[in-house]
Amino acid sequence: MTYVVTDNCIACKYTDCVEVCPVDCFYEGENMLVIHPDECIDCGVCEPECPADAIRPDTEPDTDAWVEFNRKYAQAWPVIIGKKDPLPGAEERDGETGKLDRYFSPNAGG
Repeated sequence: MTYVVTDNCIACKYTDCVEVCPVDCFYEGENMLVIHPDECIDCGVCEPECPADAIRPDTEPDTDAWVEFNRKYAQAWPVIIGKKDPLPGAEERDGETGKLDRYFSPNAGG
């Protein structure tokens, strides 16, 4: 099992999860984070820390595509190991639907 970041992180990018990760398996894009599924040790400490409820175990339905999405971008983006401020407007966009199509950026963050 691994944990993955889903589309509710897009345009919010809270980093509370990063701060508690014992293996530094979060990677930062321009407007979201991902978890490298091959580095995650399945401890689950990140899931309850996410204010946007964007982190899910891969055992939940419909997460297979998110595992591959997280793997792809974790290999392209830089690792993030410390907490940062969320994106401007994060509170307003939290829970919004259709964020992948509307806001996702494949660019690296930092």
